[in-house]
Amino acid sequence: MSDGDDRADAGRTDGTTGVDIDTDTGPDDSDSGSKRDSSRSPGAVRRNTPGGGVRPGAQSITPDAPEEFGLVQVWWGNGKGKTTAALGMAVRAAGHGFRVHLLQFLKGGADSVEAVRGEYNAIAALPGLSYENLGHYGWAGMADGSDDADHAAQVEAGLERARELVDSAADADLSTPFDLDSPPEDGVHMLVLDEVLYAVSMDLLAPDDLLELVEDAPDGLELVLTGSHDEPTYLLDHADLVTEVRKSKHPMDDGQRARRGAEY
Repeated sequence: MSDGDDRADAGRTDGTTGVDIDTDTGPDDSDSGSKRDSSRSPGAVRRNTPGGGVRPGAQSITPDAPEEFGLVQVWWGNGKGKTTAALGMAVRAAGHGFRVHLLQFLKGGADSVEAVRGEYNAIAALPGLSYENLGHYGWAGMADGSDDADHAAQVEAGLERARELVDSAADADLSTPFDLDSPPEDGVHMLVLDEVLYAVSMDLLAPDDLLELVEDAPDGLELVLTGSHDEPTYLLDHADLVTEVRKSKHPMDDGQRARRGAEY
């Protein structure tokens, strides 16, 4: 067996329980005469971590409630990945049994892509995660046959809906689990407002209106805001996490159209 195999074997699991097998017993104290502190052995250290030395694996999803939610996250920038990051967190939270809702602004379909979204199909199959879309077909400010006034009306409707969901969360006990198929009006632990920052940068939504919504969010509600190529400076003093997703290179700059399974 090679040195690499030895190292791999030292960290193996038993394959059925996911429990790490501690094969590192350390030096033979009887030979050295030294008294070894068994609490500092690699196995003991691993068992003293939050994971208890157990390698994670999939478990059944049952209703649960987060212990440390309540932050405001902002994802902006000119790079691909803002919605993708938010969806990843939404899936992770739902996987823990938390109730999550995705409310999308501006995304109502476009002629450049098919009338299907892979994330909607996945959300429909995942307990605890729901979505709704209040975007208008086309894209605001683009010559695609859509009316900017219609986009503005949809954004206003989205803001009102977001207020309803924030108020519902404020009325709910966010320290308790919710039924995984319960309506979002019963309360959610995480609310993702996808592309809401684009609505502000396109002058379809006033920054103060979004700030008011953020300030009204109750303790315990994780609020995730995405969108915009322009830095939302109006949010910097109100957010706990601000991430700029910056483009270094993108195939669309070379004419590549949106791809099924990657962009939609």
